[in-house]
Amino acid sequence: MPRIDVSIKTRDGSCPASLFTPAGGTGPWPGVILYMDALGIRPAMWEMAQRLADDGYAVLLPDLFYRSGPYEVMDPAQTFADPVKRENLMKLVGSLDRERTVSDAKAFMAFLASRSEVKGDRFGATGYCMGGKLALTAAGAYPDRFAAIGSFHAGGLVTDQADSPHRFVKGITGRVYVAGADQDSHFTDEQKKQLEATLTEAKVDHLVETYPGALHGYAVPDHPVFNPQAAERHWQALSKLFGEKLVA
Repeated sequence: MPRIDVSIKTRDGSCPASLFTPAGGTGPWPGVILYMDALGIRPAMWEMAQRLADDGYAVLLPDLFYRSGPYEVMDPAQTFADPVKRENLMKLVGSLDRERTVSDAKAFMAFLASRSEVKGDRFGATGYCMGGKLALTAAGAYPDRFAAIGSFHAGGLVTDQADSPHRFVKGITGRVYVAGADQDSHFTDEQKKQLEATLTEAKVDHLVETYPGALHGYAVPDHPVFNPQAAERHWQALSKLFGEKLVA
C-alpha cells in the first residue's frame, strides 16, 4: 500500500502517524484526517485508511494515544472480554479531552498543509466510535478548515458536559454527516434529535441518521459487531460526502 510512516510534532510531543495515498495515482489530492476508534492503530485501521485513499485522497491516520507511549496492538474481541485490558482501554480513551483534541488537530492540519501530496487548505475528517466524537470536536474548533466531516457509530456527541461537541458546532462551514446505529446506547434517539436541532439552529449543513440493524462498531472490519451492509452504506455515504464537498 502507498503508505508513508511519519512523526508529527505536536504541542505535547511527537505523534506517530501514517499518510496513505491512492495506489498508482499521482497527486496532489485533498487531505483527510481519519480519527481511529478506541482500539487504536492496527491493521483494520490501515485497511480503512487505504480504502479511503484509493477513492482519491491523501489520508492521515495519526496514533491519538501517543502521549501514553507504545502499546500492544489490540484485538477488539479479546480487549472487550478482558476486564484489565478493558480498563486500560478506558484510561486511554479518557486521556483525550477537548483541549488535547483541538491542539492535535492544529498539528495534523499543519502537517497536511506542508505535504506535496496534499492540495488545498480545507480538509476532510472522518472518525469511528471515539474518533467520530473527535472529528466533530476538531471541526467545531476550526470551523473554516473542514469542508466535510463524517462521524460513524460515535458516542459522546451530545452530553451534559461543558465540553460536549454539540456545544461547539456554531460556525462550521463544512457539511456534517453523522451515522449512528439503531441498537447503540451511546447514541440514543433523544441525542440524535438534540444534535439535529443544534446543527439546524447553528445553520450547519448536515444529515444525521441511524442505520437499522447495526450496533456500535458496525463499520470497522475487525470489530465483533462488524456489519457488512452497514459498513458498505457508510462507505457510500462517505464517498458522496467527500466527493461533493471536498473535491469540488
